Amino acid sequence: MNRRHFLNRLGRTGATIAGAISAASVSKVALSSVPEIVSQESPDSMPPLQPNTGRPYNPVVTLNGWSLPWRMNQGVKEFHLVAEPVVREMTPGFKAHLWGYNGQSPGPTIEVVEGDRVRIFVTNKLPEHTSVHWHGQRLPNGMDGVSGLTQAAIEPGKTFVYEFIARRPGTFMYHPHADEMVQMAMGMMGFWVTHPKGKHPHIQEVDRDFVFLLNSYDIDPGAYTPKVMTMVDFNLWTWNSRIFPGIDPLVVKKNDRVRIRVGNLSMTNHPIHIHGHEFEVTGTDGGAVPSSARWPEVTTDVAVGQMRQIEFVANEEGDWAFHCHKSHHTMNAMGHTLPTHIGVDHSGVTEKIQALLPRYMSMGESGMAEMSEMGMAIPHNTAPMMAGTGPFGAIDMGGMFSVLKVRKDVRKNDYQDPGWYQHPKGSVAREWTSALAEPQRKGAQQIAQKRAQTVGQTPEKNPTSNSVPTNEIEVQVRKPAGKMEH
Repeated sequence: MNRRHFLNRLGRTGATIAGAISAASVSKVALSSVPEIVSQESPDSMPPLQPNTGRPYNPVVTLNGWSLPWRMNQGVKEFHLVAEPVVREMTPGFKAHLWGYNGQSPGPTIEVVEGDRVRIFVTNKLPEHTSVHWHGQRLPNGMDGVSGLTQAAIEPGKTFVYEFIARRPGTFMYHPHADEMVQMAMGMMGFWVTHPKGKHPHIQEVDRDFVFLLNSYDIDPGAYTPKVMTMVDFNLWTWNSRIFPGIDPLVVKKNDRVRIRVGNLSMTNHPIHIHGHEFEVTGTDGGAVPSSARWPEVTTDVAVGQMRQIEFVANEEGDWAFHCHKSHHTMNAMGHTLPTHIGVDHSGVTEKIQALLPRYMSMGESGMAEMSEMGMAIPHNTAPMMAGTGPFGAIDMGGMFSVLKVRKDVRKNDYQDPGWYQHPKGSVAREWTSALAEPQRKGAQQIAQKRAQTVGQTPEKNPTSNSVPTNEIEVQVRKPAGKMEH
């Protein structure tokens, strides 16, 4: 992959190309043998990187990301990763100061083919030492990337080289094994895909192949840098360091066979759920799953450090939600210490507070959906808790949420957003304006008798369909002494 080809491919999307580096540990003579650095800062999903050297393969699309170009050097596929501070736009209007690779967090996806000899140069532009672990790969022990155990750490300004053969096809990840708590909390991670070199008994050809990583951050409203000491109470749950509505849709053609590869490098598990279709888990970071071991699902749990590869035929047109099923993971800038105000009457109180704080707004007395509609003021460089607008109004979602857009007129290799789905007439849920019949309740007399016996009352002889005992019991508490209180 030469520089001119990459510029032509990405020049219209805000990509930047950096030339040779000036690492203190690498001489000018040595630099001539190191592949040039390719850097990308656009938060958009780049088109698939079609291979023009080496073995052919069907490339993936990294959601809100890109694949790293390489050069062939005497039969070896060479890449250059640069660990460095980056600025990542998580959603329009909200940017974070992270650590990543080649201008982004996560770093670029690395795509190779089974049997390729791979050489990866890693230059450290961080303020501390680092390393790279090739998660899930079979390789020589000295290439495993655990600083202090299998290699010396890569000090700031130094360049190390890793070299091994991509021995088995599958989906893997890369991340540091040096000050891992800090560096991964700051966003240092990336995807690795090894394509099969030919037909594989457990790997089927697909029309669309998407990849993304699950990661999480704790960034105070108005701040830019994550808090690296957080263990569980994160307030931003992201796909490839993006939050809805900043996550691109997954655009596919009707009847395409679709593969989605999801890796989890966050601090908790994520049940990934798709609407309108069922899928099978066809692979893990341990390899392909034989067809005899698969079953249909609509949700699969991706645990920490795992990868799950799902496949389905997109045979239902529409705009289908695709998200983590943990409800707090589809929210942005989530505060977890707020009291619940449902049912609280704010009348008279709001006006008094506004006399002191003119911008104060009461909320939550009837639920939180109003937050996605009121357009309340938030601190600078903060994402709204719920955002995004659909064809029918506010979408009360954030965080780990996107849309699978299935259309019959999508062209091959076209990933442009087709806009909102045009529903056939009569196929949209609508308000019912006719009268509703009174419900017919069966056994009202028996229910009334049973309740009356419980509290020692005489039931009415002919209760109406809606009648209940006068003293309704909600909770019965039996104390150790045996006395029952109502």
